[in-house]
Amino acid sequence: MKRTLIIARHGNTFRPGETPTRVGAKTDLPLVEENRGRSIGKYLKENNLLPDAVYTSPLLRAKQTALLAVEEMGKQYSVIETDDFTEIDYGPDENKTEEEVALRLGNGDIEKGKAIIDEWNKDATVPDGWKANPQQIIQTWKNFANTEATRNRTTLLVTSNGVIRFAPYLTGDFDKFSRENDIKIVTGGVCIFEKEDEEPCWTCTGWNIKPYKL
Repeated sequence: MKRTLIIARHGNTFRPGETPTRVGAKTDLPLVEENRGRSIGKYLKENNLLPDAVYTSPLLRAKQTALLAVEEMGKQYSVIETDDFTEIDYGPDENKTEEEVALRLGNGDIEKGKAIIDEWNKDATVPDGWKANPQQIIQTWKNFANTEATRNRTTLLVTSNGVIRFAPYLTGDFDKFSRENDIKIVTGGVCIFEKEDEEPCWTCTGWNIKPYKL
């Protein structure tokens, strides 16, 4: 049997014109719009990808996105919260602008700091000071994919960008995947992984899909 794991990033927490900050596990912002969450639900319904189960991280922005998607799908779900996929903790950079983050990481050299952030966006290399354990996150993805996701034909999980970028480890070749794809997911972005029961790894059949643009 083919299993499908759909991973979505929450919607926007900053309005147009506002200066965004790096929002992690300790900053529980609400959504400022509904379109991206609703677009996720519409996309899944229109593409025959209605899930059998819906999971979300406990952060408000993820829960609100999941509920908006569910409303658009027009099907009754009990949205299941899981602490396993709470966003990472950005430590001293929590709630700081990207310029402030780059200055700290580069010890005052903003270009050096930007290069460090680029590595995070390129291959998920965790910068100094951020409280994230890559191996633990990777194992969490594998555990979820091989237990919760295989209990259902189709599963939806709504979470955050810092966590989602490790999901491609499910393919068995993260290095190849990160060379060929931008692992940073947009707000409201959708990723799709599929696997037959007998296969050892998942195949990514859709990455950083933007339903709000379709």
